[in-house]
Parts: sequence; structure tokens; C-alpha cells
Amino acid sequence: MANKSAPRQAFNIVIVGQSGRLQYEALLFAASLRAMSPGFEGRLFVAVPQPGPLWEDNPAIRSAEVLDALDRLGAEILPFESHVFGQSYPQGNKIECLSALPEGEPFVFFDSDTLITGDLARVPFDFDRPGASLRREGTWPEPTLYGPGYGAIWKSLYDRFGLDYERSLDPGQPDEYWKKYLYFNAGYFFHRCPRAFGARFLDYARSIRDDPPVELAGQPLDPWLDQIALPLVIHSFGGGRDALPPGLLDGDITCHYRLFPLLYARESDHAIEVLEQVAAPNKLKKVLKGYEPIKRLVYQGRGAKVRALFDRDHLPRREQAIRNRIKANGFWMR
Repeated sequence: MANKSAPRQAFNIVIVGQSGRLQYEALLFAASLRAMSPGFEGRLFVAVPQPGPLWEDNPAIRSAEVLDALDRLGAEILPFESHVFGQSYPQGNKIECLSALPEGEPFVFFDSDTLITGDLARVPFDFDRPGASLRREGTWPEPTLYGPGYGAIWKSLYDRFGLDYERSLDPGQPDEYWKKYLYFNAGYFFHRCPRAFGARFLDYARSIRDDPPVELAGQPLDPWLDQIALPLVIHSFGGGRDALPPGLLDGDITCHYRLFPLLYARESDHAIEVLEQVAAPNKLKKVLKGYEPIKRLVYQGRGAKVRALFDRDHLPRREQAIRNRIKANGFWMR
């Protein structure tokens, strides 16, 4: 476990922002950070991909209203170039943006569809032992009846990069059960140096994409590539599944909501209160209303109707079932 007596270390936060939905999520992230963690002393970077040959359209934030609002919330725009992924795999933004962050300064990456719902000072980050989100389902790999199984697939990747496969396993889980193998959601991750972490993340992800081991034949890499490479990177830097105490990130301190209908369907009353509180000021409201799901779900009350469809204590086990119920009632938006 992380050393709870270790002194707190200053760190930066980075999220990705670009034209469309992510720029509005970035605004809510920044507003919730300032409201719920006012003592945060690091820098908040909104990493923005720049137009280039790997993008069909300009991905940068071009709305002056959004940029002004981010500036008022103390966010710093961090332009970066896409050299490997771009339009074909936008999840690669979270990998490529790390090279633009200040070298040697500890960082926490959050997906932009996250709310800060508590004080980040309560999180005992040990930036020498990286970790990532354990709020995930067993989405990858998808072993077939005739193999290879989970173990052979994951071992091929550890072998590819010269890593200790056996040390990555959870001995408390049975063989061929997905939780035995190190697997994260890439909704947050942290380390002592963004450039070192980012360079290795990019190297591993590109190698898997361009030259996958034979054991990965038939396995989908899109959209899971970042989550395939991430546990390998974390393991290579000495981190793991026990890097943070449970219940803080993806718990009391942060809420990774994914999409606004899902937020209203399944997240805590406190998360909803934070969302509606930070979205209320008129200056921010005028900007956020430019995004239809926020306008209808938050400001016009449809979120409450979505919320009434579910019992948070007895949610469907699979996210797809939640989505299907929202869609059947005509409230799905993204």
C-alpha cells in the first residue's frame, strides 16, 4: 500500500480538451476542482491537440467563450502535436500529451469526463509507485473457446517488453479470471515524470498496435489499446493495483462519469450536487448551454427523469443495460 506517512508532494493535473464535448467536460472538471479542492496548489493543464496530418478536422478548442472560461478557472492551455494516433485513435491523446508536460514534475492525468467531488489533499499519492483506476469491467481480452486464454495473452505482452509477468498477477484470484491479471481503466493514472511515463506508454502502445504478438490474433485493439498498454507501463515503473487506498479516487474524491446520462443514472447524490452547484453560476452557464446534453439534462431537468429510472442500490451489473434503459425512455444523449 501507499505510505500514508509520506509527506504530500506537489503535483500537476492534466486533462485533454478539444473541440466538441471534451471542451465542456474540461470546463466542469476545472470548476469542480476549484470548488471542491480549493487548496490545490499545482497547475491544471488542459492539453489540446493541434491540427495536423493525423486529424481530418481541426481538433483544437476554438471557442473564445470556452477559452475565456477556462482561463478564469485558472486552467492553462497546453498545445501538443499528434505524431502517432490523432483521428484514427483519439484515446491516444492521453498518451501523446504527456510529452508536453514539464519534465520531472509529478502529474495526475484525469479523463475530462471526471468531476472532483472532494479534497485531493486527502489522496496519499506516492509518485514513485504509479497507479491507475480500478473502476473497470473485464473488457479485454476476449479469449475464444479454443484459446489462447487470458494468461497466455497477457504473458505474451509482458514477455514482449521484458517484464515480470508472475509478479503482476493477483494470487487471490483464480487462473483465467480476468481480475487475476493487471488491468486498469485509463480514466486516471499518475507518476513522478510525465515525459518518462509518456515515452514508455507511447513505445508500448505503438508496438502493440503495429506488431502485436501472435497471441493477440483476433483480439480487438480499438478502443482498448490504451488500457492494454497502461498496466504494462505501470508495472514497469514499479506500480500496481495497490498504489492507492480504495474509496478515494473513483470514490469520495473523484467521479469518472463517462457521459452525462450515465452520471445521472448511476452516480451518487453528492456527485449530482457537485455537478449542479458548479454549473450554476451565470457566466459558466452561458457557455455550458452550448452543449446540448448539459443544456437538457442539467439545466432543463431531464437528468432528474433519467435518475428516476434507476435504484442506485440495485443497478444493472453491465453498463450496456443501463444505456439500453435510458435509450428506451428517450433520454440518451452524448
